[in-house]
Amino acid sequence: MSDIWTVFAIVGAIIVLFIWDRIPVIAVCVGASLAMWATGILTLNQAFQGFGDPSVIFIASLFIVSAGLEVSGVTAWAGQILIKQAGESRIRLIVLMMGFVGVLAALISVNGAVAALLPVVIVMAIRLGRAPSQLLMPLVFGAHAGSKLMTTGSPVNVLVVEASENAGGGGFGYFEFALVGIPLVLGGIAIVVFFGEKLLPFRTSESLPPDLSRHAMTLVEQYRLSNDVHQLRVREGSPLIGAPREDLGNLPVEGLQFVTLKDSEGRPIRANTVSEGDIVVLKGPAEAAAALVHDMGLAFRDDLPEGGVRDQLFNRDSGLAEVLVPPRSPLIGQRFFPGMVTESGDLIVLAIQRQGADLAPGAPLAAGDTMLLQGTWNALDNRLHPAEVLVVNSPDLVRRQAVPMGPGAQIVLVALGVMVFLLATGLVPPSVAGLIAAGIILISGVLSVDGVYRAINWTTVILVGALTPLSVAMQETGAAKLLAEGLIAIVGDYGPYALLAGLFVFSAIMGQVISNTATSLIVIPISIVAAEQMGISVQPVLMSVGVACAAAFLTPVATPTNLMVMEPGAYKFGDYWKLGLPMMIWFFIISVFLVPQIWSF
Repeated sequence: MSDIWTVFAIVGAIIVLFIWDRIPVIAVCVGASLAMWATGILTLNQAFQGFGDPSVIFIASLFIVSAGLEVSGVTAWAGQILIKQAGESRIRLIVLMMGFVGVLAALISVNGAVAALLPVVIVMAIRLGRAPSQLLMPLVFGAHAGSKLMTTGSPVNVLVVEASENAGGGGFGYFEFALVGIPLVLGGIAIVVFFGEKLLPFRTSESLPPDLSRHAMTLVEQYRLSNDVHQLRVREGSPLIGAPREDLGNLPVEGLQFVTLKDSEGRPIRANTVSEGDIVVLKGPAEAAAALVHDMGLAFRDDLPEGGVRDQLFNRDSGLAEVLVPPRSPLIGQRFFPGMVTESGDLIVLAIQRQGADLAPGAPLAAGDTMLLQGTWNALDNRLHPAEVLVVNSPDLVRRQAVPMGPGAQIVLVALGVMVFLLATGLVPPSVAGLIAAGIILISGVLSVDGVYRAINWTTVILVGALTPLSVAMQETGAAKLLAEGLIAIVGDYGPYALLAGLFVFSAIMGQVISNTATSLIVIPISIVAAEQMGISVQPVLMSVGVACAAAFLTPVATPTNLMVMEPGAYKFGDYWKLGLPMMIWFFIISVFLVPQIWSF
């Protein structure tokens, strides 16, 4: 068997195994690299050189930047603005949603944008009384269109730029993709506005992700911290000065319960003794609080901040967590009281309940008891051990949905701005710009090292790294040339427009069953050889292929984001092509007829 047919056999095996979907994608990709080495097509260094390719490094760094935007609350802030501005108008909602997700996808990739906005859009649908199925598919399709606004929108864009530079085409500027991206986004919005309501089903899934945007208020009301809560400042000469914090759970006035202790600025503190100027937070009848003020040398706080107790306990710096005491927990039998500080020293017990009723201070804990804890977000993430308590809602998930512009938000925005500036000006290679932004996010502490590892979609990184040598093999063995000659034999007599149409159809069909990134790695070398043989520029051909690879609309398995909305949108397999086909036709028009007007043959 010649090397060409060996490459064809490997490509065929990759496609079949992707469609079969029984073997992990990364195993298929790495197996393809090993197969090219084992058959002698590539040397060992060539077979694995893709893992050191700058484009792979750049793609990995984009996942880190995306995670930084989500963790720091930037996307939650943007989502709240979207909900506020959308109102009840369907047209305004679709225009704002698809336009916003398109811009976000251009900055942080399709996967990151959809993952960040998916819960926001579900909340919007529920609050506005609309079926999530009417909004979630347009969200994904808007992200696909928006991925063509900037280089950072998709790994395919990065591969197209690199291929263009290597082929002598000069590459594409960072914002140059917008010349086709803007028409794609506007056309996609128009299709959904005019036809989406008829082409999309009206369904609501039974398993929607939780809406945690009002989580703080829910907890405050559940543990009765919203009413009859009083903040009392410790005055000079008060008998409480120097008293152990523990004594605040046994105040001389009946009906009052200690909640927490704050410093003079209103920040929760973990001191073991009371000092002058501290603020004691209690809940109970106003008459009992007034009696305590009179007897213990206290004063009602007169500089209460806006937002009440909820915003003071739940904000950018600190949060709340509801935990359940599980069976066999080492905490069973221990005595806790509201206001006490945990052994770790960075969490405060605000309230304890048993079957919905407040537990008496100092009563031993039992399995099934619930506690409301307050502390910094970092402490809530790291101090709640599964062996001791079960967390009802992950603090990390709560923070991402409910705390807009949280800790590190400004740093992440600076990192994003630096990356965009470096990419737009070309001062450094894209991989360097991405690493600088990711480095800022890591060093500043927005993401930990473990958080960075979790942020990277390793399947995509390994897929690109392992299949990049396949493009090299197709060119060196002549497989790309053979396929290009076959394509030209079919469409060559009809001119370069027919070539673009043929490449679009080939790319789009493959992109419905395998990853669009994998599709681009197979089609790019073919398109380059075809352009060279027809004597035309590679620029329009590669841009056309890039647009075609983004037209993954017809099946839920075409991209991870298509699959991501299938369950919450209650979609069936056959729902995708109804809206996807008009979208694909629009992408075809842009790819075949507009692209050559911008980048001439």
